[in-house]
Amino acid sequence: MKPASLKSKIFLDSGDPAETKAIIGLLGFLDGQTTNPTLVAKNPYAKDRFDNGEKFTEAEIIDFYKQVVTDVSALIPGGSVSIEVHAEKDTAAEDMLAQGRKMYAWIQNAHIKYPTTAEGLKAAAQSVKEGTRVNMTLCFSQEQAAAVYAATKGAKQSDVFVSPFVGRLDDIRLNGMDLIANCVKMYKSGDSHVEVLAASIRTQEHLMQSLALGADIITAPFKVLEEWGKAGMPIPGPDYEYDAGPLKQIPYEELDLNQPWESFDIQHDLTDKGIDNFSSDWNALIG
Repeated sequence: MKPASLKSKIFLDSGDPAETKAIIGLLGFLDGQTTNPTLVAKNPYAKDRFDNGEKFTEAEIIDFYKQVVTDVSALIPGGSVSIEVHAEKDTAAEDMLAQGRKMYAWIQNAHIKYPTTAEGLKAAAQSVKEGTRVNMTLCFSQEQAAAVYAATKGAKQSDVFVSPFVGRLDDIRLNGMDLIANCVKMYKSGDSHVEVLAASIRTQEHLMQSLALGADIITAPFKVLEEWGKAGMPIPGPDYEYDAGPLKQIPYEELDLNQPWESFDIQHDLTDKGIDNFSSDWNALIG
């Protein structure tokens, strides 16, 4: 059962409904799931096809993705399922919107994932006006998170997520958990329409610190949630301390959330790299 003291929502980061079912069986609950092109490529069926040299047509891979999220949605009908548009670095907002509108109709509990780029933010701004829930992914800076807030003003609470990627910041020797802390702190001065979704969670320490910092949502891969569940779903107490080791601190910035989103510096090399990686994994499946 869900621990009474657990305030953050727990999502599974996976493209495999079998993992969804297993985690629900282990934890007794699951609040949602995040998917992306790389996770779909790792789905056992897609991986087997790829390993056997059998490619999908573009229509087939879209249908396969739809089936995956439909199966996941059926397992967590009261939760959220994030579905990511296929974006290259030069994909226009209108192209993302066209994909997002179709994907949003697949299930009743979707959040559409757009990259935190200028075109992605344009798509998000229009999406929330149309009543579409969004999850802004590949966020690596506080200014990007501020831009998400500004671009989606007027959205209802829980309709907008921002996904700072912890592990990938750790990879470049920055303390990714600082970005979670900074986003949580910054949004406290706002209207709560954006929820912080801690992503790229790789370890129990990442999970524990995300809980300690009060992240609205934490999405973690199967192995991390499995380990947490088998340990009895511990919740960090007030004396919990996160050891960042040699990672460099990311300082908090005083940003005005009432500024136009275009005024924020949203360029980040890791966002560009993430788009390239997701696109490459998706395109590798298509023959």
